[in-house]
Amino acid sequence: MGEELDEELVRRVQQGDKKAFDSLVRKYQYKIAQLINRYIKDQHEALDVAQETFIKAYRALPGFRGDSAFYTWLYRIAINTAKNHLSMRSRRPTDDEIEIEDAEQFESGGRLRNYETPEGMLLTEEIAAAIQDALRKLPEELRMAISLREFDGLSYDEIAKVMGCPVGTVRSRIFRAREAIDKRLEPLIR
Repeated sequence: MGEELDEELVRRVQQGDKKAFDSLVRKYQYKIAQLINRYIKDQHEALDVAQETFIKAYRALPGFRGDSAFYTWLYRIAINTAKNHLSMRSRRPTDDEIEIEDAEQFESGGRLRNYETPEGMLLTEEIAAAIQDALRKLPEELRMAISLREFDGLSYDEIAKVMGCPVGTVRSRIFRAREAIDKRLEPLIR
């Protein structure tokens, strides 16, 4: 249903209906802002990059053929815009903020639950910090693949479209990212 609505809105924008694009912006502005915040921590910069993403999308929409879902296409624009912004500023993304609930989505995360003692809570914080550190140290393509899968819930096919690579490459990147994170967590979980 959502994709059908997006297709209708895209068609209307392509026919000159600017209000239809406003609907797409309202629908996706929060998700795109969250995505960009993973790469750019400064709120004002992140908002500027989000706005730039929608401007680029609006300009490129006449050429959108619908080979992928609108959101997947927009996602790719947002990631590329954020990466371009960071490379222009010649700096790397800062720490990825991870909440304990997010950490539980990782395979080892099941072991994080039910630690209500002070020692257990400290261990949980250490594990979250270790995951955050492991993510930060991953090469960009591994960090992006695992983030799109674990935090955004995209399918392997959607990730392949966003990252512009084959599904097999996505599977490999996610496997390597999980392996690196598990290796980092092993001493804490023992």
